[in-house]
Amino acid sequence: MARAATTSDAFNAVAEPRRREILSYLALQERPVGDIVATLGLEQPSVSKHLRVLRDVGLVHVRRDGRQKLYRTNAAAIRPLHEWATTFERYWQHQLNRVKERAEAKMKKVKSNSNSRRNHDSDSTKH
Repeated sequence: MARAATTSDAFNAVAEPRRREILSYLALQERPVGDIVATLGLEQPSVSKHLRVLRDVGLVHVRRDGRQKLYRTNAAAIRPLHEWATTFERYWQHQLNRVKERAEAKMKKVKSNSNSRRNHDSDSTKH
């Protein structure tokens, strides 16, 4: 099965790490391309290309302010990504809780064994 074009949907668009970086940066506030280039250390043509993809799938909005274009995230379009990722967040939280419970049980057992050995050792020295 052929992979969908990166411009077909939000999930494919955010598969590219630099686009995720750009989205994270824009989450703080609206910014012009020059700020994104300077802060993230990417080339301007690359940033423009990534912004076009993000805009085409609706993850960012753009507005003109004089000669400058300002980009900002579109929270409504990001919501499905968040909801999907939340499914896995719950799964991993459950898995981490299980690991924590096992580790705590093992520590309890180790402490119990250590205490019983100490008691046995002190009983042996009394005889």
